[in-house]
Amino acid sequence: MDSTPGLNVPLNQRYGRLLSCSIACGGLSLAGFLAAAEGQARFYWESQNASVAFAGAGMAVELIAWGEGRYRQIEDHARQLFAGAHLADEDNRLSEPRLFGGFAFREDFTPDNTWSIYAPAIFALPHYQLAGSGDRMWLTINTQIPPEEDPAPLIPDLRAALHEKVAQLKLRERASSAEEQSAIQSINYPMSYAMWAGMIGAATDRIRGEELNKVVLARAAELRFAGRIRPLPILRYLEAHYAECYRFLFEPRPYHAFYGASPELLAAVQGKQVSTMALAGSIGRGAKAAEDQALGKALMGSAKDRHEHRIVVEKMRDRLAGLTDALEISPVELLKLSNIQHLNTPIQGALTRETGILPLVEALHPTPALGGDPRQEALQLIRELEPIPRGWYGAPVGWIDARLEGEFAVAIRSAVAQENRAWIYAGGGIVAESEPKSEWEESALKFRPMLDAHGSGEQ
Repeated sequence: MDSTPGLNVPLNQRYGRLLSCSIACGGLSLAGFLAAAEGQARFYWESQNASVAFAGAGMAVELIAWGEGRYRQIEDHARQLFAGAHLADEDNRLSEPRLFGGFAFREDFTPDNTWSIYAPAIFALPHYQLAGSGDRMWLTINTQIPPEEDPAPLIPDLRAALHEKVAQLKLRERASSAEEQSAIQSINYPMSYAMWAGMIGAATDRIRGEELNKVVLARAAELRFAGRIRPLPILRYLEAHYAECYRFLFEPRPYHAFYGASPELLAAVQGKQVSTMALAGSIGRGAKAAEDQALGKALMGSAKDRHEHRIVVEKMRDRLAGLTDALEISPVELLKLSNIQHLNTPIQGALTRETGILPLVEALHPTPALGGDPRQEALQLIRELEPIPRGWYGAPVGWIDARLEGEFAVAIRSAVAQENRAWIYAGGGIVAESEPKSEWEESALKFRPMLDAHGSGEQ
């Protein structure tokens, strides 16, 4: 099935054959590349501690899927797109074409005012893609040609276009100054504490009644600015303060962007190797080393947080059992970020066969860390209790390569912006012992990274 509803023509017949080639290029930065692409579709992904980073500009192909089969539709679209592709540099994995995108939190998501341009699944193949690891950089061009056309004679012209593009980018980077963010005018929290307390009370009643074990509930904040929101200063802030997170920008339409810095890996797949993590249970950081250590010790010893965390680990293990031959579940540890620390259990495994990344994404999302347990009962309760749709908050965001391998994070610590307004989200895991006040304070702590990144100055 193609990305356009009602049409079954394969992608490589409708749009043509994918042709991709690249050149090595020094002297370019991802930030400069993205700044030069303002007013176009833009995409960005940076793994923890900048081990691998990509940015994209323009749109060569857009894949969209709806409904219950969205994961399989996107997998089929991607397989068709890459099946007949001519990759001039296929021995260089870093420079090969990548689809950037993600999924909505719920399969029955429908666009609303906040998420007006989004669908249950959208992936973009950028026209230009800059990729780097350390000091190495490659610029890639992705285009499409008629299926019957020989790509070989076109490669020299494409490489010439890439060299010209590099020269333009270097001139632009030298001439451009750092973007400044518009001034923030207001912050509005649609949910009052009384509403929150009522929501938490309703959830704990259902949990104590043994309808479910855990549910994750969230609230939102709306930010208004004097002018158009600029994602790049926000990404600079997140890079400086949250280098240990997965940082991303998905801007499929100019000035409509989804971005953030997530500490939570949903899944990474290369060949048969898979990595994921269970992240649940949170506490703040201390101003001094002794205080910080005491807080970490309190979190590790918290019966409520360890119970919540154990649910996540056990359910992720169960969901991966049918896809993996072996799983290595590491001991629980502390993941310390600049303003918060979490209980974290790294999980590694080997797939029974090389299925690519999307079957893992479908099996794991939403983890109990963002949905609850049992999954369906928790999702139904979220529908009943949360007054604001989550959109893509808490959902998978990441990339897929030509082998259908890739890396996805859980889109927490994120914001969605359109023109001069942005919405940020934060939530927490609710179990029988949860109290509204402590959960309210925890969600406020989780708002902090994105509020600071937007320059709120709110304490």
